[in-house]
Amino acid sequence: MSRAAAGGNSGRVLVVEDDEGIRDMLKYNLTAAGFTVQEASDGASGLRTARTARPDLVLLDLMLPGMSGFDFCRALRRSSRVPIIIITAKDSEVDKIVGLELGADDYITKPFSIREVLARVHAVLRRAQPEANEPKGIPEQDSIGGFSIDRAARRVILDGADVKLTAREFDLISYLLAFPGRVHTRDSLLENVWGREFAGDRKTVDVHIRWLREKFAERAPFEIVTVRGIGYRLDRQPAPIDLLAGAKEDHIGGRGR
Repeated sequence: MSRAAAGGNSGRVLVVEDDEGIRDMLKYNLTAAGFTVQEASDGASGLRTARTARPDLVLLDLMLPGMSGFDFCRALRRSSRVPIIIITAKDSEVDKIVGLELGADDYITKPFSIREVLARVHAVLRRAQPEANEPKGIPEQDSIGGFSIDRAARRVILDGADVKLTAREFDLISYLLAFPGRVHTRDSLLENVWGREFAGDRKTVDVHIRWLREKFAERAPFEIVTVRGIGYRLDRQPAPIDLLAGAKEDHIGGRGR
């Protein structure tokens, strides 16, 4: 459980913002709301702080000196699942989709209301709690034949080799594997994998399904099936049965009689 859920305070927030006025305003209001706030004015120092201080949430500007916010997201996601909310003046749909696909949990455009920021911070932290983020009963590890997934380590292995997945691809295949045979609408996948605050195109689900199919094409012991007009379903395929095994055993046993 995160510090935000376990302690008496609201949690620890890292603000990565090069505009001192905005940074001070965010710090003041977050502190007043009960958060412990750390600051960074550029991406590189923000990344160091995120890795050492282990905040509960990061508020991130995109247009930073040196390392961009996109590069920050990409680098941090290699080692951490800490929730990230992007706060930026870049309001194009492309920028929003790129940020979310790189692993951000929410996206707020400037100018913004501090009440909206606080509401979204609380919402993202609630979703980040394990008991709120995953239905009960999902195991940390799962395996089918030569395929295995370790949800705690965020690692997928197929036929002895690691499969490289983006943060969102991992979350999607993890969720589908947890409910084999169940039909999921695009909206339900967006809510459970991307989060309720996702404001992008529903077609991002189709794109990620296509990427997963390409990475696991005809190799994994499962199939992601399109249910026309509804959404998607993951079907597990049973491990192949060696029909010669019994005959071999009989033959070996027969030689000993």
